[in-house]
Parts: sequence; structure tokens; C-alpha cells
Amino acid sequence: MPDVDVAVIGGGMVGATLALAAARTGFSVRVIEAHPPGVDGQPSYDDRATALSWGSRRMLDDLGIWADLAPHAEPIRRIHVSQRGYLGATRMDHHDSGVEALGYVLINRHLGPVLHQALEASGAAVTTPAQLLDYQEGEDHLILKIRQGQEDRSLGARLVVGADGTGSRLRALAGIDVHESPYEGSAIIANVTPGQDHQGVAYERFTDEGPIALLPLTRGPDHERRCSLVWVRPQEQVARTLGWSDREFLARLQERFGHRLGCFRKVGQRAAYPLSLIRAKRDTAPRVVLVGNASHTIHPVAGQGFNLGLRDVRTLADLLAQARVDGEDPGSPALLSDYASRREGDLNTVIQATDALARLFATPFSPLAHLRGAGLMLLDLCGPLRRRVARKGMGL
Repeated sequence: MPDVDVAVIGGGMVGATLALAAARTGFSVRVIEAHPPGVDGQPSYDDRATALSWGSRRMLDDLGIWADLAPHAEPIRRIHVSQRGYLGATRMDHHDSGVEALGYVLINRHLGPVLHQALEASGAAVTTPAQLLDYQEGEDHLILKIRQGQEDRSLGARLVVGADGTGSRLRALAGIDVHESPYEGSAIIANVTPGQDHQGVAYERFTDEGPIALLPLTRGPDHERRCSLVWVRPQEQVARTLGWSDREFLARLQERFGHRLGCFRKVGQRAAYPLSLIRAKRDTAPRVVLVGNASHTIHPVAGQGFNLGLRDVRTLADLLAQARVDGEDPGSPALLSDYASRREGDLNTVIQATDALARLFATPFSPLAHLRGAGLMLLDLCGPLRRRVARKGMGL
């Protein structure tokens, strides 16, 4: 007899959201998480920022947690896409799509307390600090071997969800291989204070060395407007970039980005993350399903990573809700097959588009750069096409 219906390996942003959604269906849920809430080391709840699409905001609202997140979320009113050194730009406005915002930007550490309070209220159990060691198949469930502190214990679950990130332990134990394609660079992450109010505009600036994204943030402790910076730098320049003084860092950023936000005045702590496209060759195994970064880790160029993971969550939660109503096994082959087929189209479209965008704009060939500029200009002039692209980015 299994201990729980659904075990979620990983309690980060995607895992905790999935556990909350699964608990709302009436199935019993347990989360296995390596880092207790509020301690250092939980990568999902650090000072990085996450871009939430309009569709993701609606999902969090459906789960009853958006009201607690909204005070910390800065609306994206407009998006400005340009290419350094060439003509052509695309501008998207929330009015064109008839929504109050194209998306929102939220600092990750604000998500942790809200998600875990909601989990506690939902009845889902959380085992932490704990890690998955191994598992074996039972008659109608999987038997997980868990290490909690210094003790090993077993846990039976009818469905096991891998939400344990890019280096997923569950994925490896299930024998699921990945396609991996490294990008020639790393993302430098920091918060910066511009000289002018960002006015809710998100900027994507393509350069010959990689894209620069500046996302609007709520006011900081000093009541100044800030932006979340994602600056993709060539791998051989990453260590040097991290070693720059604040003054030099801001000067170099200014030279690459321009003066649309005035002169940059402050920069916070910097960190670097190597970039790769990683895609699981399949998302399911017997009584196992992968979601979020355990299934797909993509380039941050379009800010779609977390939103793609939340669409995994919504699809799986919808299937679990129906299984609960019908009295079916949440780990049945039919449910897992249905999940994989429902997610295939969206995943392939977003992964391929994001990868093509990252590689297309990373090519410095001048004639191609002029063509890219013409494409941005055409998109800006063609309202129906621009609105279609915007709606896709909003997860609608």
C-alpha cells in the first residue's frame, strides 16, 4: 500500500507549485526537498528575478496565491526589442493585447514564503532536508529510498514527479537521457539602478556578444527604481566581467546597452550561470513524469523558462484532477501518455523558437544583422503579427 498518491522530488518554484495544484485535486502529496525554506542554498528562492507571463499570473491566481505575490510583482507594460549598431526595433504594448500587463517581474525570494504557506494550508506534506537516493518498482507504486538527515527511509508513491532541476536525480535514476547543446556564453545576473524610471518597460537588446535583458523591478529598500539585468557574455570573458569594479561594470554595460534608461548608477551582487539547451529525450517512465527544468532547460533570451514549467504544472494538474474525479490511478500509463502528448507541441515550439532566436542573434555576420533589423522593423509595423507574437509570449 503506497504512503502517498503523489511524491514531488524538488520543492523549488515549479515543484512547490505542482505540489500545491496536486493537493487541490484531493490526492495526497508529499514534497521531498533538499533545502528547508528560508535557508541559503535553495536556488529557486534567491535574488534572481523571474518573468511571469500573463498566463502564468492567471494560473497563480487560480491557485489562490497571486494576491500575496502581487505587491512584489512589477507589471511589464511594454517590451522594447532592438539590435545594437543596426536600425530596426520592435515595441509591444499591453494596450494592444487588451490586458493590464504583458507580464510581471518577481524576485524569486518572494515566492518561497508564499508557496510554502499555501502548501502547509493545502495539506501537502514536505520532507526536508531530504534527498532521493534510489527507487524501485512495486506492484502498483514506486518505492523511493529517501535520506533525511542521517537516516534512510522508504516512501511509496503511485506517481513520482521530477521537479528537481537541470541535474535531475530522478531523471538519471529513471534512465532518461538528455540532448544537451551548450551555448557559447554565460548569463551575468545582477540588479541595477538606472538613471531614469523604467516605467514598466522590459528591454531586450541584442549585441554582437550576446543579448542584454533589463526587466523592470519594484522599488528597492532605498525606494529607487531598479531593473533585473541578464547580460550574456562570451565564456572567455565571464571571469573578467565578474572581476570588474562596480564603476567599470556599469560603464561597460552602458556602452553595450545605450542610454534608453539614462546613466546606470548602481549595481548589486553579480553571479554567472553557464547556458545550455538541455532537453530530456522523454518526459515519462513507469510512474514517473518530469516537469520544469528537469525536462527542459532553455536559453533565457525570451524569459520563457519558468512559464514553460508552469504550463507543465497546469497540464499535469488538470489530468490529476480528472483522474481523481474518475477514481483512476494517478500514475497510470494512460495518464502519463496523455500528459506527454499534450505537452509535446508547446514544448517543441517554444524550445525551437528560443534556441533559434538565441543562435540567430548571436551570429555577427553583417548582412544577416541587417536582415534581422529589417525583421524587427517589419514586426513593429505589422500589428496583427506583433499581437500574435505578444500573445504567444504571454502564454495565451
